[in-house]
Amino acid sequence: MITLKINGANRQFDGDPEMPLLWYLRDILDMTGTKFGCGAGLCGACTVHVDGAAARSCTTAMKDAAGKSITTIEGLSAHGDHPVQKAWMANNVPQCGYCQSGQIMQAAALLKDKPKPTDNDIDQAMQGNICRCGTYQRIRQAIKQAAGVKA
Repeated sequence: MITLKINGANRQFDGDPEMPLLWYLRDILDMTGTKFGCGAGLCGACTVHVDGAAARSCTTAMKDAAGKSITTIEGLSAHGDHPVQKAWMANNVPQCGYCQSGQIMQAAALLKDKPKPTDNDIDQAMQGNICRCGTYQRIRQAIKQAAGVKA
């Protein structure tokens, strides 16, 4: 039996320990905010926090999530008022929106580690998150706003 904490709630899983965390979140818990993109950890659409650090849920096996605390986009803020979420809305970041939960989770992890990131910090942290609509400038602006850093 695998035990873990999802968005503050204790959970148990007795299925295949090799199953990706992404499928547990989406298919078993019906938390569909975390998206499937590439299945190889390359696009960032499936980004969640594992013990506070950004991680790709499509390549995190359930056995590797055992005993960990997982935060999804649904658990980032109960009312959608996390500073990154508010900055995303203020800067009209989403276009199609598919990648945005992963982008937000990656940005929130960045700001936790570096509350006042430089452009280089942002580029380094966000480089593994792909936005097919190309909203990268708005993403950077929103991260800076959430951090209180001048553009």
